[in-house]
Amino acid sequence: MHMAGKRNNKTKPSTASPTSPSSSKKLKREGVKPEKEAASPDPRFVGNPVPEDEARRRWPNRYQSKGKKQQASSKSSDSKDDSDEIISAKCHYLQAEVDGHIIYNLYDDAHVKAEDGEDSYICRIVELFEGVDATLYFTAQWYYRAKDTVIKDAYPLEKKRVFFSEIQNDNPLDCLLEKLKIVRLSLNEDLEKKKKAILSCNYYCDMQYLLPYSTFVNLPPDNRKASSGSLSTISSDSDVNMVCSDDAEVCQNSKNKSEASLLDLYSGCGAMSTGLCLGANMSGLNLVTRWAVDLNKFACESLSFNHPETEVRNESAEDFLSLLKEWEKLCMRFCLVSTGERKLEAYPFDTEDSDENEQDQNDEDEDDDEIFEVEKILQICYGDPKEKDEPGLHFKVKWKNYGPDYDSWEPIQGLGNCREAMEEFVKNGYKSRILPLPGDVDVICGGPPCQGISGFNRFRNINNPLEDEKNKQLIVFMDIVNYLKPKFVLMENVVDILKFAGGFLGRYALGRLIEMNYQTRLGMMAAGAYGLPQFRMRAFLWGAQATEKLPQYPLPTHDVIVRGVVPVEFEGHTVAFDEGSNVELERKLLLEDAISDLPSIENNEHRDEMPYGKGPQTEFQRLIRLRKDEILGCKVVGKSCSLLYDHRPLELNNDDYQRVCRIPKKKGANFRDLPGVRVRPDNKVEWDPEVKRVYLDSGKPLVPDYAMSFVNGSSSKPFARLWWDETVPTVVTRAEPHNQAIVHPTQDRVLSIRENARLQGFPDYYKLFGPIKERYIQVGNAVAVPVARALGYSLSLAFQGSSSSLEPLFKLPEKFPNVLDNISSTSSEEGS
Repeated sequence: MHMAGKRNNKTKPSTASPTSPSSSKKLKREGVKPEKEAASPDPRFVGNPVPEDEARRRWPNRYQSKGKKQQASSKSSDSKDDSDEIISAKCHYLQAEVDGHIIYNLYDDAHVKAEDGEDSYICRIVELFEGVDATLYFTAQWYYRAKDTVIKDAYPLEKKRVFFSEIQNDNPLDCLLEKLKIVRLSLNEDLEKKKKAILSCNYYCDMQYLLPYSTFVNLPPDNRKASSGSLSTISSDSDVNMVCSDDAEVCQNSKNKSEASLLDLYSGCGAMSTGLCLGANMSGLNLVTRWAVDLNKFACESLSFNHPETEVRNESAEDFLSLLKEWEKLCMRFCLVSTGERKLEAYPFDTEDSDENEQDQNDEDEDDDEIFEVEKILQICYGDPKEKDEPGLHFKVKWKNYGPDYDSWEPIQGLGNCREAMEEFVKNGYKSRILPLPGDVDVICGGPPCQGISGFNRFRNINNPLEDEKNKQLIVFMDIVNYLKPKFVLMENVVDILKFAGGFLGRYALGRLIEMNYQTRLGMMAAGAYGLPQFRMRAFLWGAQATEKLPQYPLPTHDVIVRGVVPVEFEGHTVAFDEGSNVELERKLLLEDAISDLPSIENNEHRDEMPYGKGPQTEFQRLIRLRKDEILGCKVVGKSCSLLYDHRPLELNNDDYQRVCRIPKKKGANFRDLPGVRVRPDNKVEWDPEVKRVYLDSGKPLVPDYAMSFVNGSSSKPFARLWWDETVPTVVTRAEPHNQAIVHPTQDRVLSIRENARLQGFPDYYKLFGPIKERYIQVGNAVAVPVARALGYSLSLAFQGSSSSLEPLFKLPEKFPNVLDNISSTSSEEGS
């Protein structure tokens, strides 16, 4: 199936609306009432009607026809639940009386009748009118409880917290049950003030919930005279003062900053942060990856080489969070950070006579032949790097009168004679920002691994995914966000996070950010839609503090071939143009566009560097060859690098190599083309009884049994060749050809590390480190760089206050990312 970057705009979001009170409407229209209400006075409007001229101005759609119903205008259809009809009005009112004693004013909040056994609905009354059929109506603009939103029960938010919506519909006046007091607060309201306000209300509201892309944003400014076809609003003048700063102020504050700091968690080799920084730079923000954390030492080595400006930490995210907390305490100890009301614990080096005590201890210890004195503290970490199960602060120490070979990691409990050295280390570290403190980080990005949702995990916990240790990194990621409180958050994950257990983990992530008072939105983006010859759909979750604009998702720039299955409930979260939109996208990229310029190599190629041999053949290849300074638009004297990195494949064993050599060099070739294999009419394979089985030099069969039985004999992937005019479903972490199409079109080998890196959008200047298999893993686990670059462009617009928080999507500049006039079309050909 081909996809022109579009989605079906008729597909409902994951949660269409609060449970509709349509049943109440039907009860009224059919004349059915609960018995206890039989004696209640009929509802009525109070006071004089709104003057006709004013009513027509405020609610024009109600007066466009003399008939009872009319088609909804396009303006109102987005917020109207019953968008196919509009009830015509005879006149409007400002007050109504229900049950003979409850007076409702326009813009009051109220409970509304619900179906039997359900909680009553919560609304704001945005219209009171008599229809031309003499029926008395009110228009409800609905609030959502957390359970009615996309979050459902994945994260327990405060029960009194509700979310304002755009959804409106018309209901008979007698559906109103009781008036409510809903306090409207700023999302970044002072905690103590919020607690006091919540005590005296039925509910409180500090966010608006928009259905497209499950967006939670700041409440809109007050507009008490909004028509029923427009967005609603804060309901009292006093509430207006509690709303966040207006857009102009946010924009002005943001534009004063030209540089932003980024923390890359679960960084891998740094693809996500690389793309974000490149994209942000293109739209005027100098985003710099200041810190990165990953457990894979080879990935850390790759990131360090390509980003010398980054403090790269090879440790677990849990240890990193513990270290951040201890680092803040150390900074407080030396008066670099305010302690507030916290009481600091004593450290071994705090005692004034610690030096004397240490000396006395050494004198008394007859077994000590030498006295070690700390000359300098070099590094800090949480947990002993050699003994991973030993928690607590550890420092790498340089000992006085000893060389580097004697440097050692020591627990803080054993460092009682080094107050001056410790103070020097902490003050220098604070000045150079070796670790971030709360408020230091502008952006956190990361893809916490959730291996518990993998289909390869036979013991997946569907009932409670967060009890699975393999999914705990999602909690750790959110804990780090909660501690550091960055301005922006971008979390990436596989689409299965929205499939597994009804999307529980994705809903949990949204709930955690909202509980931390972040604006959020959720979307899925296909890498191929941004200029790569692979599909690779991934989920991306944005978060932004209340004082910032919530970043949008960049619309596709390229056509792409759709592969895989999108989660049905979240289908409307796919970042794409609406079906029927008149849009011209760049043509989809194919394998030939990405790798046709790379030199031929053999299965046993061992070089990590080699010359290109020829110039770029396509626009993609020209851009991918640019140096970093050329991509950033810097003017640097000198020639482009003439060396190609990492263009070497996983060397196949003799048996697999012989099998690959026998695969024909044609489109669609795979193990089915080998002798002895027959394809049945149902497209499954079987042994050909008329052909004798062929064996390799090793004595093993040419066609292995596992190829014949893979996916019950229906798969054509084992030992399959890719072809020049094709795309790949997704770049994987393994290079074995046993169950995937990864063989080069015309060479007897699997795709090289660099070819895979090209398919992921890594610039050619990006050099990788570690054993061959580790480099494949780094590339396969990475976020596609062009996707991250497009998101970085969006982040920059939000950071500078020049994007819309309400609109979830925006269009990138034409020919993105090739929008820099100073990039020469021949700059990369110098290495040919």
